[in-house]
Amino acid sequence: MPTISPQLQAALAAAEAANDIIRRAYRGNFAVEYKADASPVTEVDVAAEKAIRSVLSARFPDYGFYGEETGRDRADADELWLVDPIDGTKSFVRGYPMFSVQIALMRRGELVLGVSSAPCWNDGRGELLYAEKGQGAWLDGERLKVSATQAIEKTTLSTGNLASLARKPAAWAQLGALIPRLHRIRGYGDFLHYHLLATGRIDAVVESDVNILDIAALTVIVREAGGVFTDLSGAPVGLATTSVMAATPALHAPVIELLGF
Repeated sequence: MPTISPQLQAALAAAEAANDIIRRAYRGNFAVEYKADASPVTEVDVAAEKAIRSVLSARFPDYGFYGEETGRDRADADELWLVDPIDGTKSFVRGYPMFSVQIALMRRGELVLGVSSAPCWNDGRGELLYAEKGQGAWLDGERLKVSATQAIEKTTLSTGNLASLARKPAAWAQLGALIPRLHRIRGYGDFLHYHLLATGRIDAVVESDVNILDIAALTVIVREAGGVFTDLSGAPVGLATTSVMAATPALHAPVIELLGF
């Protein structure tokens, strides 16, 4: 088992506080509003983020905080919490369980800790993955490892939101050329395909439209499971990242090359 730092203990406790709020509200009645980009936000998102923030700020009052719903506070701090209280709000609103609580810690620009908790997944039993730099990625007391897949022809690739990629004819054509070579293509999306990648059940993930709060925790988890996690050009993940290429070590560079980014 890993050594669990005080920061990871706090993140796990904060995730559980949010989980309690989300489980009570799931498939119930709650207010839904829409942001300028037409994405939904519910009173549950806001309540869950406030609960997370309360736990984290009580234990680490000097850390910065960047939340999906309540914004940034001391965002230039050396230690910055990155939080999406319900990543997958559209799923939550529609009443299906493909959503999660995402909490990450960035230390001087480097992502070092991640908690990804899907409270209503697995028929309500939930699924919790967590990782800290140098300590591995974990699920139910088991250390996680990405698959050993090396050949494109044996690869299962999952795609998320591809809207921006689809607007680029050359990039879309490159993806189209790659697909027939794969063993399988799926579109699991949100937390799920990263959990599947970290647990060795799929081999690669491509997304062209994300924000850092969607992927910060998952970046640490996939890396600590032995995977490679960058943007579609191969650049490191940072606050401005908007795309993902995550895969086993053997597949990451070849897929980027085939996609032509």
